[in-house]
Amino acid sequence: MIRYYRWIAWITLFGVLLWAVQLPVSSTSRAAGSTEPRWEPYDRPAQFRVVVDKDIAIPMRDGIVLTADVYRPDAPGRFPVILTQTPYNKNGALGQGNRYLVERGYVHVVVDARGTGGSQGTWEAFGPAEQQDGYDLVRWASSQPWSNGKVGLWGASYMAINQFFTAALHPPGLKAMFPIVPMGDAYRDIMMSGGQANTGFIPLWMGLVTSGGLLPPTYTWNDPLRTGGVVIGHAGATTNFPLNSITSVYGGGDLAYDGPFYRMRSPLEVVDRVEVPVFITGGLHDIFQRGEPLLYERLKRRVPTKLLIGNWTHGDFGTGLPADGVPTLDQIALRWFDRYLKGIETHVERIPAVTQYVLGSGHFETQRDWPGPGLRVERWYLREKSGLSRTPAERETADVMVQQPINGICSGSTNQWTAGAIQATPCAKDNRLTEATEVTYTSPPLDRDLKVSGPIGAQVDLVTTAREAVISVRITDVAPDGTSTEWTAGWLAASLRKTDRAKSRVVDGELLQPWHPYTRDSVLPVTPGEPIRLYVEIFPTNAVLKKGHRLRVAIGPSDFPHSISPLPQAAHQLGGIVHILHGPHHQSHVTLPVFGTRP
Repeated sequence: MIRYYRWIAWITLFGVLLWAVQLPVSSTSRAAGSTEPRWEPYDRPAQFRVVVDKDIAIPMRDGIVLTADVYRPDAPGRFPVILTQTPYNKNGALGQGNRYLVERGYVHVVVDARGTGGSQGTWEAFGPAEQQDGYDLVRWASSQPWSNGKVGLWGASYMAINQFFTAALHPPGLKAMFPIVPMGDAYRDIMMSGGQANTGFIPLWMGLVTSGGLLPPTYTWNDPLRTGGVVIGHAGATTNFPLNSITSVYGGGDLAYDGPFYRMRSPLEVVDRVEVPVFITGGLHDIFQRGEPLLYERLKRRVPTKLLIGNWTHGDFGTGLPADGVPTLDQIALRWFDRYLKGIETHVERIPAVTQYVLGSGHFETQRDWPGPGLRVERWYLREKSGLSRTPAERETADVMVQQPINGICSGSTNQWTAGAIQATPCAKDNRLTEATEVTYTSPPLDRDLKVSGPIGAQVDLVTTAREAVISVRITDVAPDGTSTEWTAGWLAASLRKTDRAKSRVVDGELLQPWHPYTRDSVLPVTPGEPIRLYVEIFPTNAVLKKGHRLRVAIGPSDFPHSISPLPQAAHQLGGIVHILHGPHHQSHVTLPVFGTRP
């Protein structure tokens, strides 16, 4: 009898273990006994040809009419809908429908955003009316005769950012999102990083949008009256929103500081209201490099979320795929939407939570989270004689730098903030020319690999002869042949150095990702001759410094053409002599997020 009960116990235990192994895997954790998540191939053959319905009028709640192109399968029936809202004119290269998805049984609706392309109204990037349009558009798309009532959001850059504002309003029928290179924080990510006005991307971007709005719509000959009203409305936007915004930023007006304008336009402000699964794609050299992992970090707490970050700028996302088992972006989107819009079991829970390219290794790797588990912080101190080491300097010394506005022209930063425009030049891969006007600190050759993954903090103590100081801090990988490859960088104006530790990322007591208010009220005085301490947020990266390579911190007085100081700030800093301090009392250093055993 005792032997019988032992058999029953063993059988019961085996059944429980078998049941546990078969439990579904969540997006951020793994069931006991399951294998590590890994990429699997997924695709379906094309089933349909594509039919395009041009210039479909979609009325909004306030009477404004938006214009859409509808890409449909050439077959009767109802299909799930992919929605994209573009400011770049749906007739241009950036407004085309995704034929790959349509050929596999989706309808793709591409809508000119309010005040752009063929749509009525006035453009105010991500303004309240445009955000509400997203709600109306999903409702419209879910109710059409070719729709099965289920809608997904898809698109890159602007078309990724507005997905968050649409999803936060919870329109009926919305089931999933696929934002590619989205922004998180309008002020910190792009417009005024470090309190510096973005000149490398923003003016060109605003010009691209407004010029697209002045092109005659494709329905011009069929409906000239409608065309006239649309073009007149767009022309007014050319001299209103873009011009007023740029004037305020560069002139040191309200938009040179963080406030309601930027909070309204920042997805991180609404991300906690998103209730549908989200797949985020980012780039290690993207203009939104800072915000993409932060969006993932917030979303993963509430909804199924995945993060893919490649070795991409804003202009070449997705290139090089498939690689290391990672499929193309279209194949990933198909797998995502097939699961959440078609109900096909595509096992999206088996997709790794985080996949990142590793600078220095040339390959993608998967992670369980971002930042990765096992992260520890490591200080690298600025030292005398341009040295950099894990131990602080024994005596007080300083290095001198002259404030000037055109440092950084030949650097990885220039390539990044012009969306890859100089990708083919040596400047995109070697910072040595830029470093000639910077102060550099370089470690000895490493005796083992150093893995760095996540945001980076810098503490820089300095004295200036002027009433303002601006610094850029670059992290580079110096190869044995001397090539200095920029990993990432950060910037800060000394007058905006106030730090909110409660909103900062602190790891093991170290300030790894400092957070600055950047408001007009947070401005602090810069007194000539008085030492001040700057905590600089350096944007996140994922890299390995190989054995025999050297780590370099390069500090410069500006980062042109990426950014310039607003005019009042520039007037206070120009020509100032900056002394960067290091020693027992001024332990200037960078704080790295590292992995692996301590040296």
